[in-house]
Amino acid sequence: MIDSFEFILPTKIRYGAGILKALGEELRDLKARKIMVITDKGLVNAGMLDKVTKIINEESMDYVIYDEIEANPKDYNVEACAEVARLESIDTIVAFGGGSPIDAAKAVAVLARQGGKVRDYQGKGKIKEDCLPLITIPTTAGTGSEVTFSSVITDTREKFKFTIKSTAIAAKTAIVDPELTLTVPPLVTAATGIDALTHAIEGYTANCTEPIAEAVGLYAVEYISGNIVEAVKNGRNLAARDKMMMGSLLAGLSFSHADVASVHCMAEALGSLYDAPHGMCNAILLPYVMEYNLPFAEYKYARIARAMGIVEKNDHEAAVKGIEHIKELSEEIGLPGIRTLNVNPADFELLAEMSVMNGSNDSNPRKVTKDEYVLLFKKAYDDSFFK
Repeated sequence: MIDSFEFILPTKIRYGAGILKALGEELRDLKARKIMVITDKGLVNAGMLDKVTKIINEESMDYVIYDEIEANPKDYNVEACAEVARLESIDTIVAFGGGSPIDAAKAVAVLARQGGKVRDYQGKGKIKEDCLPLITIPTTAGTGSEVTFSSVITDTREKFKFTIKSTAIAAKTAIVDPELTLTVPPLVTAATGIDALTHAIEGYTANCTEPIAEAVGLYAVEYISGNIVEAVKNGRNLAARDKMMMGSLLAGLSFSHADVASVHCMAEALGSLYDAPHGMCNAILLPYVMEYNLPFAEYKYARIARAMGIVEKNDHEAAVKGIEHIKELSEEIGLPGIRTLNVNPADFELLAEMSVMNGSNDSNPRKVTKDEYVLLFKKAYDDSFFK
């Protein structure tokens, strides 16, 4: 028998090359009067934001731009942005960017209406329905944050990443346009792509997963693994970008209706302590956690391997080859090792403690203790596979 579960998808998805043009229609449907566009300075400086403001101007709608969002969005980013939203009487938010602006925008949607500090809403059940309506527009094929109803924020005092989660903060509409990823640099494409692969694999294998999350997660593996090399090496290939964007979207649906697991526990610890790029951390750590999990996830890892095109009837051999294939993919697309993040081995104990404290630790297919996290960090650090 299949265990009982519920699958809630509060976000309308509008997908396709050139679909950004639908933004005006979506804003009209929300009866937007004063819009806040939440983004980062990199997209502003690259001229990407002009694509959004042009549409809003054509609708003759009033708007303000908030571009102070940092990577691994900080509590002070969110709280300052929410204060501007209140002062400007914002009634609609458009989040434009990667996971950082989108996660920040979800938190702003809460604080602008419900007040307080963002850490007040950590966990589940603390967010009321009264949130600012949100439209999400991703510019990377990585986080899937456009369709999730969680937001990961860094507590800068404790140097700890925490999650707020509620369907109330989900976007009303996600406008997912692969054309927006055509100019993403190769290394960012690589890191965000393996980040999405991590979401798919952990969503598929998490202890709390369910059949729909499993299905979209496995399909995401096929899309991402089959197109990431081309997307990195020939970024103007719209067909490859299209498949990567769809893979990222499906992976977001997978883990948001299941959970992530120990790869994210470790990556979020690194991001908290070193402000290291989240996607890069996930990409670096994924194969080591999979090797650790192998005895407890052999069948699913074998299915993942076959989704990546590995032809092998024996499940154990298929799973092993699948993990090696992920390492080979990472090397081929130029991902570095953990040492490039300037990680200090003296911090492994602290990083392990932070990993155990992560709310997703219990979702890993195999139990992971502090000592085992220390060993995983050491293995990633000592491995000569990634230069």
